[in-house]
Amino acid sequence: MSMRSEFQEFIANGNMVDIAVGFVMGAIFRDLVTSLVDNVIMPIVAIPFGEPNFDAIIWTVNDSQITIGTFLTSLVSFFLVALGLFFFFVKPMNMWRRRSGMVDDVEEGPTEVELLTQIRDQLAAAS
Repeated sequence: MSMRSEFQEFIANGNMVDIAVGFVMGAIFRDLVTSLVDNVIMPIVAIPFGEPNFDAIIWTVNDSQITIGTFLTSLVSFFLVALGLFFFFVKPMNMWRRRSGMVDDVEEGPTEVELLTQIRDQLAAAS
């Protein structure tokens, strides 16, 4: 098999295409959720504080400025993006999977004590 045909087979592999599509969709979805946080949720957070970010919070120590507000803005944005992803993507996907039967109810296996008891009984029977 030539290197070119082997490469074409690799690229045409379904998994590679699925990963590429997932990556692009993830990037687009990230932009959507970031826009939701920046343009809708952060202005709501600004209502009690007067600004949609905390960049004005600066600590000055020995003529050195520590911009703790910028970090707080990033931290709040991170949690809001995580909440947005969870409620707008993960929860609906899980509900859709359950309703469509894609997720099987997992039966619980034996407990650790039950497994150890089975091993003991098998060892006793073998000797």
